Amino acid sequence: MQSVSLLLLAPLLALVSAAPRCPAACNCLGDLLHVVCENRGLRKIPRINSKIRLLSLQHNRFPVLPPNAFSSMKTLVSLHLQDCRIRQVSASAFRGLKKLVYLYLANNEISLIKPGAFQDLSELTYLYLDNNRISSLSKGLLTPLNSLFVMHLTNNRITQLKPKAFAGAKELRWLYLSGNGMTSILPGALDEVENLAALYLDKNQLSKYPAEGLRKLRVVEELNLSHNPIRLIPDNAFHSFGRYVERIWLDHMDLERFSENAFNGVTGLSSLHLGNNKLETLPNSLVLTKMQNMTLSNNSWQCNCALAPLRSWMDSSRNQVNAVCSSPSQYRGQQIRHTTAFQSCKGRTKRNKKHTL
Repeated sequence: MQSVSLLLLAPLLALVSAAPRCPAACNCLGDLLHVVCENRGLRKIPRINSKIRLLSLQHNRFPVLPPNAFSSMKTLVSLHLQDCRIRQVSASAFRGLKKLVYLYLANNEISLIKPGAFQDLSELTYLYLDNNRISSLSKGLLTPLNSLFVMHLTNNRITQLKPKAFAGAKELRWLYLSGNGMTSILPGALDEVENLAALYLDKNQLSKYPAEGLRKLRVVEELNLSHNPIRLIPDNAFHSFGRYVERIWLDHMDLERFSENAFNGVTGLSSLHLGNNKLETLPNSLVLTKMQNMTLSNNSWQCNCALAPLRSWMDSSRNQVNAVCSSPSQYRGQQIRHTTAFQSCKGRTKRNKKHTL
């Protein structure tokens, strides 16, 4: 009888032994849908055979992400690998992750991402690579990422954007390249991502406005170039996306002047940051009718009739903008919004009335 009972129990015991188990160093929730293995001193990626959707391996140590490291986790949607001292991402490292949407690789030491590393990531939408040591994006690296929407590359070592760097990532809308020490954006570097809505290039070393590099962009709403040593903004700088751009950052640049037609085609600008530069005046091409917010402090403003439209805008705006006259000498140190320097300027009163309707 005992042997018969064991025979009957054998299939059940086999099912139990085959059931997915939570790795010893991890915490698992929802029948292994969420697996958290953070700060456990892991040196190898745990094998998890289940319908896992989220895996967090933060604060472990994986110097190299090997090929097929996650191939048993085909249902994974979100993968967290921050602060894991990763130096290299091998080809096919994420093979099989066809449902992955979120990939977090920030705060590592990544200097090499081998071609084919992102194979199979056709659903990846958010890619975080901030605070690594990446110096370039090899041609074709992003080709599999045809659903990529947001890419973070802040604080890496990308000194130059080369042509077709983002080939394949045609759905990319938000691109963060702040703090890379970048000196140039070559023509064609951003042609594959012409639908960018937000481009952050602040805290780099661009000495000239990258007109050729940006010329294919069509629908940029936010452009951040602050903390770059650009002294001149040329004619038609924002023309290709002028109907869409709403927010521009050009502060802390030692910017000396705008060409007269710099803002040609810009019709809906609502926020413009120009603080901490060497500007004396603004071009006539800058339309202020939809402007809601401006920062203008720490410049060398010449309070003459060329700035009368700015004063008119200040009179109609609720914002108490801080901007001080540097010249002529009799107005030096006076706030533009309070000075009498513009009283004799022809048409200023008329413009005031127009803005206050």
